[in-house]
Amino acid sequence: MQIHIVEEGETVDAIAQAYGVPVEILILDNQLVYPYRLAIGQALYIPVYDSSGERPLAQISGYAYPYISPWVLGQTLPFLTELPIFSYGFTDDGWLVPPATEESWMIEMCEAQGVIPFLTLTPLDAQGKFNNALIASVVWNSVAGDRLILELIRTMQEKGYGGVDIDFEYIRREDRDAFTEFVRRATVILHEFGFRVSIALAPKTSADQKGLLYEGKDYPALGGIADSVLLMTYEWGYKYGPNMAVAPIHKVEQVVQYAVTEIPAAKIRMGIPNYGYDWSLPYVPNVTVANTIGNVEAVQIAITHFARIQYDETAQSPYFRYWQDDVEHEVWFEDVRSLEAKFNLVKNYGLQGMGYWQIMRWWRANWLALEDTFVIQKE
Repeated sequence: MQIHIVEEGETVDAIAQAYGVPVEILILDNQLVYPYRLAIGQALYIPVYDSSGERPLAQISGYAYPYISPWVLGQTLPFLTELPIFSYGFTDDGWLVPPATEESWMIEMCEAQGVIPFLTLTPLDAQGKFNNALIASVVWNSVAGDRLILELIRTMQEKGYGGVDIDFEYIRREDRDAFTEFVRRATVILHEFGFRVSIALAPKTSADQKGLLYEGKDYPALGGIADSVLLMTYEWGYKYGPNMAVAPIHKVEQVVQYAVTEIPAAKIRMGIPNYGYDWSLPYVPNVTVANTIGNVEAVQIAITHFARIQYDETAQSPYFRYWQDDVEHEVWFEDVRSLEAKFNLVKNYGLQGMGYWQIMRWWRANWLALEDTFVIQKE
């Protein structure tokens, strides 16, 4: 891909002319808003018309809720291999709980675009939080666990799903091996019915990493069982945490470096965030709550407040600060520069591809840059 960093005084017309790109294409690809003002430091995607370069194959997934805009989903599906639909839950005795919004229309769109729909299974409780007691109830109770597997098969056959994505988080250390055995049993049975299995993995950097997020996931065992795994390499900067990059590249690479020692690289997808956060400053633990924003929205905030976008070379992530109502804010987000760094990791480590959390916001430059870098593998 080509990337242009906006300097003071530059205009859309002048940049388009310099690269020999129609100005309307530059505006469209970067989702610029009339009157097409730019932020100093903004990274612009510049289309490349020479496609003769060699591009590796990659499989791409992107999570979506059933209330996604049909237009956004239609625009995004051509760039996906799989669509994990978020999410189905379950009761402590193994009965499947469907999402609040009916999702059959998404599966139909997947079929039309050659994308495999995946049923995402999560232990979310009525409050929308990951409940590790629910996990324990099905991994230790074979009756409940088998009922859940049969429920999955029935639902996937009725709906037209092609696989299941198991996204169990905050698994207790004492439940780790029982969870692994549940996944093993489920995978054997699901394979018999022609279904695939993927597993979402917390971003570990070592086998003995401490913490509730990490101790319940056995990387080598789960990587050996599943057809693919997603490394959830995001949320270092998160809604309730301090202001920092959501997916700093040096932290992401540490996870990838460990993962490839335990799991075949050809099974691994690296997570990419399709969002950023806006923190009010100063950050106060247990008080400050960041506002979740889209990456296109972040640039518009910078433009509105005449903020200069900076780029952190260690995190390989853009950020800026601005003032509003006498409160200083700090924003971290993704742009085509941070994407290029992440794409290079996928290539350098020979990973299977990437998984996006999530595709609810349309980000045209991301998908065009992805297509410039990889051949998207569809079946």
